[in-house]
Amino acid sequence: MLQVLLVDDDSEFTEVACQIIEFLGYDIYVAANLEEAKEWLLSQPFDHVLLDFMLPDGSGLHLIDFLKQNDLKPYVTLITGHPSVKGMLAGLCGPKVNYIVKPLQREDIEATLSRKDITPKPTQKCMPTLHFGCLVGESKPMLELYSMIERVAKTSANVMLMGESGVGKEVVANAIHSSTNKSAPMVATNCGALSRELISSELFGHEKGAFTGAISRKDGVFVRAGNGTLFLDEVTEMPLDMQPNLLRVLENQRVTPVGGTQEVEVNCRVVSATNRKMTELAQGDIIREDIYYRLAVFPISIPSLSERKEDIPLLAEVFLQQLNQENGTEFNWQSEQLAILQNNNWPGNVRELRHAIHRAFIMSDPATQKIQLPSSFISPFSTANTESAISAGQTIEELEKELIRVTLDKVDGNKTQAAEMLGISTKTLYNRLNAYTDFVV
Repeated sequence: MLQVLLVDDDSEFTEVACQIIEFLGYDIYVAANLEEAKEWLLSQPFDHVLLDFMLPDGSGLHLIDFLKQNDLKPYVTLITGHPSVKGMLAGLCGPKVNYIVKPLQREDIEATLSRKDITPKPTQKCMPTLHFGCLVGESKPMLELYSMIERVAKTSANVMLMGESGVGKEVVANAIHSSTNKSAPMVATNCGALSRELISSELFGHEKGAFTGAISRKDGVFVRAGNGTLFLDEVTEMPLDMQPNLLRVLENQRVTPVGGTQEVEVNCRVVSATNRKMTELAQGDIIREDIYYRLAVFPISIPSLSERKEDIPLLAEVFLQQLNQENGTEFNWQSEQLAILQNNNWPGNVRELRHAIHRAFIMSDPATQKIQLPSSFISPFSTANTESAISAGQTIEELEKELIRVTLDKVDGNKTQAAEMLGISTKTLYNRLNAYTDFVV
């Protein structure tokens, strides 16, 4: 019968896990810290060790070192409290160390102890769901996004989309438009790409002869959008002195073409987008307050790819199958390749991921039906992340300290939330912080 050692200081979790493991027919022993675990390991053999990454008296990685020093070779599964932890540790501990993320289901534990691959195998026949016909992802942030789209689609409220560059703001705008069931097309324009002289003409239209080069009358995007949706990308890049003209249209639903005298009624929903942060908008000299409140009747924050890394395999599958359909190929992903993509930092978000897959597709041999990923995905925009990168060669203490630091940074120093993300008790987190006398948050 399989002998299992569970090393975790969370009493509620160990009680539930023990019940599941006993139900599966395995012998289970429990240790609440490293010292207890070492005593068990020296007293009898174990086939499998389920090991919490962070314990009251040290890191689970210390126990892995102990196993190597004493020539003990059970299979080890590190239990982590957040997907990002798994990504940071992958590849550092050897082939006999697996990773699972809390909260655990019975199927997770059963697959782990039987050493089955619990990673879903991608298949060409089963495409991920395209929500609203264009959005991919089943993570919690994306499910919340879908809910907001469904709610605002039932109204005519103006929407401001906020998020980092490359998260897919125009795709979300398309989702909002398509879910309103309007027959009118969505009209898009990039406010940041227009010169000061052409902004009014592009937005409101112009009459023939209104300025040099105006050889004929032209409708602006507000008129062309009709009863549909107008997407104003990079709206915060519009010069401040031009914004009052936009405010008047938003308030009165009427436009006056450049060089014209007759007002034209408009009836479109305005979906705007910006990659500026809220703090930047509040500092001024970017967007007028009255304009913001007219555009952001219903603001939506789009999650970055780092906030929904579990969606990366789904996105990769969709992008690859689209390329297969366009080029008549039959490339497929390997599970280890999806893990590489999921563990990589993508500062350019979904746009960067898609372009990286496209490059890999071009460089792959169609005869193998296997994508050839590059050795690295170096980006000039990822330098901001290098300070918190974890690499082989660091001590366990450095690894653990860095993991705590980046987690606390992520939650603005909230220790309770950080402990929850790390899958440990708040008491354990304080113990680890006290152990590092030079720790600065």
